[in-house]
Amino acid sequence: MMRKTSLVLLGAVAGVALTMAATQPRMAFFGASAKAAAADTYKQLNLFGDIFERVRAHYVEKPDDSKLVESAINGMLNGLDPHSSYMDPKSFRDMQVQTRGEFGGLGIEVTMEDGLVKVVAPIDETPAAKAGVLAGDVITHLDDEAVQGLTLNQAVEKMRGQVNTKIRLKVMRKGADKPIEITIVRDIIRVRSVRSRVEGEDVGYIRLTQFNEQTTEGLKKALADIAEKIPQEKLRGYIIDMRNNPGGLLDQAISVSDAFLERGEIVSTRGRDADETQRFNARSGDLAKNKPIIVLINGGSASASEIVAGALQDHKRATLIGSRSFGKGSVQTIIPLGSGNGALRLTTARYYTPSGKSIQAKGITPDIEVLQEVPDEVKGRTETKGESSLRGHLKADGEEQGGSQSYVPPEPKDDKALKAAIDLLRGVATNAAFPPNPKAGIPN
Repeated sequence: MMRKTSLVLLGAVAGVALTMAATQPRMAFFGASAKAAAADTYKQLNLFGDIFERVRAHYVEKPDDSKLVESAINGMLNGLDPHSSYMDPKSFRDMQVQTRGEFGGLGIEVTMEDGLVKVVAPIDETPAAKAGVLAGDVITHLDDEAVQGLTLNQAVEKMRGQVNTKIRLKVMRKGADKPIEITIVRDIIRVRSVRSRVEGEDVGYIRLTQFNEQTTEGLKKALADIAEKIPQEKLRGYIIDMRNNPGGLLDQAISVSDAFLERGEIVSTRGRDADETQRFNARSGDLAKNKPIIVLINGGSASASEIVAGALQDHKRATLIGSRSFGKGSVQTIIPLGSGNGALRLTTARYYTPSGKSIQAKGITPDIEVLQEVPDEVKGRTETKGESSLRGHLKADGEEQGGSQSYVPPEPKDDKALKAAIDLLRGVATNAAFPPNPKAGIPN
């Protein structure tokens, strides 16, 4: 049987829910039917071996054996569902970096523009910020190597590296007569998965962008920062914004939910075998001190975001505002394949909200639907198709739902969902769904 460890990811719009796993041998006893099935399987494997050898011998150009095998593996896994796949060693390392939420690097958010890397913003208190990198700088060279021709991922990979190693950047800056050379010493960079601010001196706003190893601690810090700025008697409540949050670690989704719940189930996962069912429960202690909570979701809120939203909605701890979520309700187990072999990502379970609902290919419907006004220039690009549109997705229990709006206005003043949340917290507007009645939630 598969023995799971604690690293579980729920993530990305590709929508994965992952758990690291190890395998152990088990004894098997085969009856006649099992032996017949095994014989058929071995016949198919022999067929694969025959085709593999013919391709190696007769293809018009000499193929790469390792690529042939990798393609065969991916073909097998992709035929299962959209989220099972093989990760080569580099992809596996990248996944581990993403879930840790920290890496050796420079500390800049970048994008690709006209084939060059443009700095969106340096992250505060990082080597890049201290070295004088500015938003809007265009990086043309990395250690004398031209950026032109590299993909964004390739450029980012070159900027990351061992802590205390140097890299030279050549940048073009608006207003400068000639390129500027900046030498930066790499350091540990922590991805900011939590941002917070105060809205109008009486509402705490917390934005969760992903669920990595830093998220729960970031949430606790955000709550503490807001408590310092707003006296408890003036604090109207909190807005937890998880719009376009693609997911991340399951244990972080559980601990974020736990931060606002006193008791009860947060989520359960159920595999093919009954003995693989796992239930995760809240512990006492509401870090929000029972203040009202409004959660913002949309079509880009997937997996771990849906676990948090589903738990708080089912327990009537929060009111959900926005549009229906992505609908990613399955769990993938990450199985390392040994040194240098990467890892297998395999769908092994579905997850269920505390009330026992599967959100697979359905999503979570908000208590109050609020749709944004979309500018003409981005219309047609602001609707997510949702899990149900993915080829080969696991079928829903019951009727499936399509995608929904995922547009978030860049300016808070244009954000209708945010405004609706603030108005409800301040009592400017009323709605039967707010505040939710905890007695109407699922029994604890």
